[in-house]
Amino acid sequence: MTIAIYGANGHTGRLVAAELLARDQDVVLAGRNAAALRALAGELGPRAAVHPATVDDAGALRELASGSDVLIHCAGPFTHTCEPLARAAVEGGCHYIDHAIEPRPVTWLFEAMQRPAQEAGVVMIPQLSFYGGLADLLAAVAAEGLPAVERVTVGYAITGWRMTPAAVRTAELLIGEVDRVTYTGGALRVGPVDIRNTVHPFPPPVGPRTMIAPFPSGEMVTIPRHVPARTVESQLTASTFEEPQIFTSQDAPPEDRARTEFMVAVQVVAEGGGGRTAHLRGRDIWWVGALASADAAVRIARGDGPGKAGVLATAEAFEAGPFLRRLAALGAFEMRA
Repeated sequence: MTIAIYGANGHTGRLVAAELLARDQDVVLAGRNAAALRALAGELGPRAAVHPATVDDAGALRELASGSDVLIHCAGPFTHTCEPLARAAVEGGCHYIDHAIEPRPVTWLFEAMQRPAQEAGVVMIPQLSFYGGLADLLAAVAAEGLPAVERVTVGYAITGWRMTPAAVRTAELLIGEVDRVTYTGGALRVGPVDIRNTVHPFPPPVGPRTMIAPFPSGEMVTIPRHVPARTVESQLTASTFEEPQIFTSQDAPPEDRARTEFMVAVQVVAEGGGGRTAHLRGRDIWWVGALASADAAVRIARGDGPGKAGVLATAEAFEAGPFLRRLAALGAFEMRA
């Protein structure tokens, strides 16, 4: 089994590679910087091959995909990189996982690639990472058995976030958007949105926090696929973007990036009142995302993935509770649901 990592020399890609090699997987380190990829392969050892390819080199991307069982795409902004990598995966008959946060490429995958993926017999799972994937799974756990849901609210409490260069570029794109993807009234909508402050009731030890709402993350696209909700919204603690290091940490060392502390809390309100909550809490959003995607890729490569092909939300691809409990057992976070 061979698992390719596109953007392997970035912070997330390196973490994914380390996780896969710890599971005795052969990996292909891919991306545009051949010298950086060769240097990384020298660090990681003989099970790491190198495949340079830019996002505009369709032939090199197809070659990468056709020689791999699973492709994990780690190179953002995904607004620019999702389409060529996703098309190459389908054309090469390779399963695909990405770390996207932006709602637009996630929406595009479901709308444009569903039928091609099914015809090719491949599984495609967008945003199987910290942002998006974990909330998608938590919402599935909290909403299980509810016949109708009025609202799903995802709250992210993040402190100490140190953005990578790609994360800064992604944030600049999202902050500058006028027309945003939202899910209200039982439908995806694209248009101007009023950004507001609200309060999310995080459980102790975080407690109620002032939030930026809506926060543009792709779970508003994925959660309605398996939770019968009329509204889905994500929110982020307002204090996160007030921290001085967040936009000036592109060159931060890995040990500093690992100091991020987080809580992800999902509140599901049932129609007619009542509802449920679920949350998880831990450190290092980068490693948690890498662990989730690497674990999923190994399961898919070994034939322990979804029973159907196509573009799937994380909670459509894997049973939510067991997947989260496995990550918790690996030390990713503490969970309460």
